[in-house]
Amino acid sequence: MTDYLFDTPEVKSIPVSGETAEYPVGRIFCVGRNYAAHAAEMGAEVDRDAPWYFTKSPSAATPSGATVPYPPGTANFHYEMELVIAIGAPVFRADRAAAKAAIFAYGCGLDMTRRDLQQVGKDNRRPWDLGKDVENSAVFAPLSRAADFGEPGPQRIHLEVNGDLRQDAILDDLIWKVDEVVSHLSRYYHLRPGDLIMTGTPAGVGPVVAGDRITGGIDGLSPISLTLADPE
Repeated sequence: MTDYLFDTPEVKSIPVSGETAEYPVGRIFCVGRNYAAHAAEMGAEVDRDAPWYFTKSPSAATPSGATVPYPPGTANFHYEMELVIAIGAPVFRADRAAAKAAIFAYGCGLDMTRRDLQQVGKDNRRPWDLGKDVENSAVFAPLSRAADFGEPGPQRIHLEVNGDLRQDAILDDLIWKVDEVVSHLSRYYHLRPGDLIMTGTPAGVGPVVAGDRITGGIDGLSPISLTLADPE
C-alpha cells in the first residue's frame, strides 16, 4: 500500500436517480459555443467545422442544492445552464453509433464562469482557466440513465435567477448533437466511465451576486439549483 505525504482528495460523485450507487466524477470536458444564439450574444460566430472544448478540474464539481461563496477575483460571475453527458463505457475513435452507445446518463449542469477573467484571457490570447476552472463552478444535478431519458431533442432547457426566467431553449438547438460530440472528442481522448461532458449553454447568460438563487431544469431530468453566499 502506497504511503502518501498528504491526504488524497475525496472522490466527487453524482447521484443517479433511483439507484444507490453514485457516479464518480473523472474528467470534465465542456463544449464551447454550441448554441448559435449564445455565440451571437457573446459576439462570436459558431465554429461549424468541429466542436471545441475547454476543461474543468474534478475538484470544481459540486452538487445541486449547494450554497457556495461568491468566488474571489471577479466582479462578473455568470451562470450557464447545460445538458451533461455521463460516459459509461470506454470509447476511443468511435463513430456516432458507438459514441451514443457509450453514453450512460444525462443530467442538468451549471457551468459557472468568472466572465471578466475569461474575457481577459480572450483579449490577450491566453487560456481561460481563471475564468472557467473555478472552485464550485461545475454544478451537477442527479443523473438519469440514457435509456430512461430518451433521445435529446424536443426537451426544454431553462434557467431562472430568483424565480425570473433568464434562459429558455430546447435541446434541438444544440449545434453539435450528443453523439457527434462524444464521437469527435473520442478522436483525441480515450474516454472512460467517469468522464463528463457539459454540452454548452443557450442564450441568456448573465451575472449573479451573493444572495442570488439559481434554478434550472431540462424536461425529463432532475432539476438543479445553486445559492450564492457572501465571499469568504
